[in-house]
Amino acid sequence: MKLMIIGAGGVGTVVAHKAAKMSAFSQIVLASRTQSKADEIAAAVGGGRIATDRVDADSVEELVALFEKHRPGIVINVALPYQDLTIMEACLRCGVNYLDTANYEPKDQAKFEYSWQWAFDDRFRQAGLTAILGCGFDPGVSAIYVAYAAKHYFDQIHYLDIVDCNAGNHGMAFATNFNPEINIREVTQKGRYWEDGRWVETEPHQIHKPLTYPEIGQRESYVIYHEELESLVKHFPTIKRARFWMTFGEEYLTHLRVIQNIGMARIDPVEYNGCEIVPIQFLKAVLPDPKSLGENYTGKTSIGCRIKGIKDGRERTYYIYNNCDHEQAYKETGTQAVSYTTGVPAALGAAMFARGLWKGPGVLNVEQFDPDPFMAEIGGQGLPFVEQFDIDLEV
Repeated sequence: MKLMIIGAGGVGTVVAHKAAKMSAFSQIVLASRTQSKADEIAAAVGGGRIATDRVDADSVEELVALFEKHRPGIVINVALPYQDLTIMEACLRCGVNYLDTANYEPKDQAKFEYSWQWAFDDRFRQAGLTAILGCGFDPGVSAIYVAYAAKHYFDQIHYLDIVDCNAGNHGMAFATNFNPEINIREVTQKGRYWEDGRWVETEPHQIHKPLTYPEIGQRESYVIYHEELESLVKHFPTIKRARFWMTFGEEYLTHLRVIQNIGMARIDPVEYNGCEIVPIQFLKAVLPDPKSLGENYTGKTSIGCRIKGIKDGRERTYYIYNNCDHEQAYKETGTQAVSYTTGVPAALGAAMFARGLWKGPGVLNVEQFDPDPFMAEIGGQGLPFVEQFDIDLEV
């Protein structure tokens, strides 16, 4: 199958490196708003495996022209979440299957949910096309872990806690691990978790406690809202409570509070010297490029699912996780572990589809596919997992 990748940031870099080694793809095209960025990645991958092109992913017409020119079988969208809908629309017009790593959010509202993309389901079904949503790590592997646990270890899942720790050190006073605009919008929103059939909203970072991460130790962890919670409680209705925890250092939170207090996290335009600028977009321009962090990044990420439920009438607990080393990720792909853990599953998910292992028309979240073939290969692609049974989950 011919693959197209849209987006030439850190995640796009990882997808390109990984996809180039996969026999599932006959040809690969990498497209970006700035073609020179795609050219650099293609040169780093080498072997003439990747062709490049330019596209403005905000424009359905430009995307249609790109797809008609190259005729891909599937497109991996690792551009911005703002562009999910334009890319999906172009896929429908051109008969192209779709995969992304983050759900849609509008530019003018700091809100993300699946409703906009789920609304495409009938059209993708009628066209006989597949749209795979959320195939990064979280969302992505986190949801596949849950599907794997539900298939093999539980009759009912009752409690789910997704835990995400970045214990790395990049040496910067303040930097974000992926697109600063998207990152800051995400972590400054109100918290939200699922309990007893409804969403419970909290103030940002209101709920927190120290959790212990393997090979890392204790880190203060905060309940935030994350998109896979929305799809998981829909597809696993026995879940009584689902939460997402992320670690933040005190210095990071202090910077974040200052950015908010002085108005630099605003997403609405302000006038400056006769021009309109959006403060958070200006901030993005002056912060370090996440792709540049890899060279000096040390330490590990640890992301996993802590699950409690019932099997054969008895309560059991289960913890499945991956630890990823920033330095090893950089040696292989020239990026840090946050980009690596997102890009590897995206490439593998597209290969699952190309090889016919993930099937079905419509708009589907990753947990709706059979987890077994993905889990059989993800370790060999660089993200091995560890399982622990009947332990204290701390949550």
